Amino acid sequence: MSSLNELRRQLKLLASPSRARASKWFFKTGPGEYGEGDVFVGVATADMRALAKQFSTLSYVDIARLMKSKIHEERQVALFILVRRYETGSLAEQRRVFDFYLRSTSRINNWDLVDLSAPKIVGPHIIGKSRAVLNKLAQSQNMWERRIAILATLAFIRVGDFTDTLRLSRLFINERHDLMHKATGWMLREVGKRSRPTLEKFLKRYYQRMPRTMLRYAIERLPEPRRQAYLKGLI
Repeated sequence: MSSLNELRRQLKLLASPSRARASKWFFKTGPGEYGEGDVFVGVATADMRALAKQFSTLSYVDIARLMKSKIHEERQVALFILVRRYETGSLAEQRRVFDFYLRSTSRINNWDLVDLSAPKIVGPHIIGKSRAVLNKLAQSQNMWERRIAILATLAFIRVGDFTDTLRLSRLFINERHDLMHKATGWMLREVGKRSRPTLEKFLKRYYQRMPRTMLRYAIERLPEPRRQAYLKGLI
């Protein structure tokens, strides 16, 4: 049995119909919802991480097959494998993972898939390099690619570089999708955890224009009186 077939066999053994039903609801797979048509078999995240470790040497051909799968958990395991390969690989391997990832963004099509991978592959790879890829993703018509762009900046935030987070946050003030409001507010909150003055400087200029969800996420860690002042427009 091939490694890919064995991985799929083990995923099937780990599947839970009740967890699958819950995931279909949680990840909004119904008609007209953001995850419309996605298929879940119901495998726990810890189990998928374990499988990614077990099958970390899977070929790129087989990883590509997983990424093309209609089953959400197969795509998720593939991304866990890519993250693991990036974190442990040589510079050449990291470049290969990065390029493969960018070719696969059409299949990174739910918020959990973006969040587990973009800050660990895209962000780290372009630290100290051109941000052209980030700009292209941020201007994409595909909401998931825009989410990849803002989540990638978490890697910059972690090294004290807030420039791109703030720049993209300004761009995404006009976003219509709630998932982008949440992601952008989350990244602003991460900036604030490291530099409250930087966050507050941004908020004072833009908070009255920010979508409510984005604002709520951004100010979550501020002292309660300050939070209420922003929410009531008293700054």
